[in-house]
Amino acid sequence: MTLASFGICAAGLGAQDGPSRIHNPLHGMDPDGRIERPDPPAEVVNPERWRYLPEARLQPGSVLERFLVTSFITPIIFREADIGVGGGVALTDVNFRDQRGREFANMLATYSEEGQQAFRINWARWSEHIDTGKQGVWREERGRIYGRAGYEKTLTRRYFGRGSRTSEFDETSYTEELATIGTGVRWSLPNAGDDWLLRTDVQLESHNLASGRVISVPSSNSIEVPEIREEFLDADGRDQLWISANLAWDTRDSLHQPYQGSRIGFGASNAISSGSETGSLLSVDAQHVVQLSPLFHSGGTGREENPPTDVLVFSGYVQETVGFLPFFSLPNLGGSNTLRGYIDNRFTDRSAWHATAEYRVGIVPRGVAFTKMVRIERISLGFFYECGTVAAGVEKLSDGAYLDSYGLGLRFGFQREAIFRLDFGFCEEGSNFSLAFGHSF
Repeated sequence: MTLASFGICAAGLGAQDGPSRIHNPLHGMDPDGRIERPDPPAEVVNPERWRYLPEARLQPGSVLERFLVTSFITPIIFREADIGVGGGVALTDVNFRDQRGREFANMLATYSEEGQQAFRINWARWSEHIDTGKQGVWREERGRIYGRAGYEKTLTRRYFGRGSRTSEFDETSYTEELATIGTGVRWSLPNAGDDWLLRTDVQLESHNLASGRVISVPSSNSIEVPEIREEFLDADGRDQLWISANLAWDTRDSLHQPYQGSRIGFGASNAISSGSETGSLLSVDAQHVVQLSPLFHSGGTGREENPPTDVLVFSGYVQETVGFLPFFSLPNLGGSNTLRGYIDNRFTDRSAWHATAEYRVGIVPRGVAFTKMVRIERISLGFFYECGTVAAGVEKLSDGAYLDSYGLGLRFGFQREAIFRLDFGFCEEGSNFSLAFGHSF
């Protein structure tokens, strides 16, 4: 599990009008949490891709006055033999700066007695936002601008060399210091909510490597394999400027929790490393979502915002490297998003393919209400099977070892765009547990 999985940081410390705005915690919402979806404003096109937020979800006030309604603090305490006892806090605000649902921010800060640490800040602002006053807010899910910054010192990174047939006993431990800052924008073309989706990103990264701290695992300063030793020496102290673009034909009704639709995307991420070396990651991805008859509930009633829905989702991608990239930037499988039964970055090489099928089943369709204002909107299960491999090039992927994992997880939905998941994955090498914000695909 990586601490960064919490989806990270910062909360609004101020409010526009403060608590002077009278708030009704059930305005636009039934006592059981059901939200009746009104007619959208006349200017809304493709309304299935707009999220409706009733007044009940827009409590005014400071981050403390909105605590456990639209702002959440999660204390973190952990103990691992390799990094010692540690702790921290994650703070998330889904109504940052009291902007009526237009901005989101979160923050994570952790530290351990052995010096492992993580500090991150993420922020996003939606470009299409219609405030109808007492009838709530409409927000087009796709178009937004976002920024991020962070610093991490991870003492227990692992590297197994390249290829799909590396042994779990080939493990090498190393420490990585990573500082990042970046920004990006995503929008629909040609109009808000349309099928074509373009995303561009710019990110600056600084990597510094040192000996690892994993007990009973060789450290990077004692590597005997010349090829791997050379990779570490070549990667240490690398600064990278990443410029990325992705264009997709996307008919899904939601990017974060789709109930129907398909996607085909093409991406290119280009890196300029210190030393003027350049490299690119090229990718093709696809996804298809099938709505199924509900298993443990009766589905939505009437015209409902985010009705309880069971789905079967298929997803896959192929990645290829062009030019030079250090080993930590190459395609890899394993962790919280790919081959979830394996640990992070278990398999690495210059190309990869990965495919997943996941059955998402609602088990508590109306969630849990702790008070009139504090509630989890949905609780569901996810059953998944994944497969893939890595190789030295796309033309060699067919010769790679077939790798797979399977598992199940819990999904907690605070709203359709805010999913928190716990996954338990299993593979031939054992099992892996991960916490993450958002679905894995």
